[in-house]
Amino acid sequence: MEENKSHEKTSEKPENTKVFHEFKKPQKFMNKKSGLIFVAVIVAGVITGYLLSLGGNSISSSLTSSKSENGSGQVTKGTIVGSSDTTTFKDTATGVMTKGGIDGEGQYHLVRPGGDSQNVYLTSSIVDLSQFIGKKVKVNGQTQAAQKAGWLMDVGRVEVLE
Repeated sequence: MEENKSHEKTSEKPENTKVFHEFKKPQKFMNKKSGLIFVAVIVAGVITGYLLSLGGNSISSSLTSSKSENGSGQVTKGTIVGSSDTTTFKDTATGVMTKGGIDGEGQYHLVRPGGDSQNVYLTSSIVDLSQFIGKKVKVNGQTQAAQKAGWLMDVGRVEVLE
């Protein structure tokens, strides 16, 4: 009889057993607090980027101007102004800086030995070339396509030789 009792116990099902379980409601991806934090981080990033872009330009401008002039406003021998990027500005030329281009190409030119055919016509968005007029300089730049000029260069760096 004991066998039957144990058999009967296992065959009985408890009354409270549920086949289906209730799931918790899914939480929202963002609540108000996390949404505000997200927006604040984005705004802070935009402001920081803007300030760094302004600061970067003013820093490079102040470095360029402090290296380019002595107390009297004149550039001196040994002054180097502009970029140190020799991969972008890999072409070099040496001569005396003179104002004027040729048929709208270049704003300045280097006078070099050998006559007008050896002039290098110059333009630059990085360096103020006007401060070197009359000086013998070495320029580093990038050769540009030209229609009239024999050699047109976008100058990235200027070194005063004399």
